[in-house]
Amino acid sequence: MRHARPFSILLLTCLAACGDSSRESSAGDGTATITSAPLTTGASTGASETDAPTTGTPTTQPDEQTSSTATSTSTGPDTTDTTAAVSDGSTTSTTSTTTSSTATDGTTTGPETTTTTGGDDCGNLLDAVVRDFSSDHPDFQKYAGALKGIVKPDLGPDKKPVYAAAGPTNVTSGPEAFNQWYNDVPGVNQAFPIQLTLIEVMPGIFQYDNSTFFPIDNQGFGNQGNDHNFHFTTEIHTEFAYMGGEVFTFTGDDDLWTFINGKLAIDLGGVHGKLSESIDLDAAAATLGIVKGNNYSMDIFHAERHTTQSNFRIDTTICAVPQ
Repeated sequence: MRHARPFSILLLTCLAACGDSSRESSAGDGTATITSAPLTTGASTGASETDAPTTGTPTTQPDEQTSSTATSTSTGPDTTDTTAAVSDGSTTSTTSTTTSSTATDGTTTGPETTTTTGGDDCGNLLDAVVRDFSSDHPDFQKYAGALKGIVKPDLGPDKKPVYAAAGPTNVTSGPEAFNQWYNDVPGVNQAFPIQLTLIEVMPGIFQYDNSTFFPIDNQGFGNQGNDHNFHFTTEIHTEFAYMGGEVFTFTGDDDLWTFINGKLAIDLGGVHGKLSESIDLDAAAATLGIVKGNNYSMDIFHAERHTTQSNFRIDTTICAVPQ
């Protein structure tokens, strides 16, 4: 992603629906680009779900006024004034530069003025890893019900969520199986890199919305007799600049955890229908340990663990650092 520009609100709404058979499926407009070959990395443990679109940022080319110069010239000092204005989650900067040139015969050419309006581009691509699991895995196609507190409030030193319980919960079989969700384990899961495209649906508001989020249909362990491949996890790591006023919203199913600066910000654990949760970065700044004007990590972990839906939606005014 490219250089981050200031952004006002983080509204990431992820939709990933994998509930029981009573849930309804719906069409989505998000897009994901998938490489054909699976990732092959070292063994460990992992699972999750995802999707999104993109919009560019217009720029205004500078207007120039330049007078003629004589043969030999010396250039005087440049003067640059920059004014930033924040409106609707976007930052606009206007820069005016005036340069005068003096010829050897003492004449001075008229000032050259350049004005540029616009801001730094936000990154619109989210790199993700999708890991496919068999329906025989102890944590897939076995449970139902939402549950908070499956993972600890702090991200682990390996940038993975840490299982909180000593043993099973109402929706998980235990720490050993959970540790396979977001780590590559030969014979247990198969990893595929994808990209999710964020679309700027309004100025400064970015969205990825996919109500049929099945990025690895007929890949990995295959659909296993279903119309889609329902058993996978999704892992995303990105960075953003915290400028103040951001809100992040995720909507989807099943499990979804979002960490900001290594701290748990959204907890939608369990096997459930479409749920939504938001985080107001200003209100949670002390808990998250974030200060305006600095860049911070955002880590998203999702799991699609049950038929018959998969929703993944992000709505945000956060301007991600281009990758």
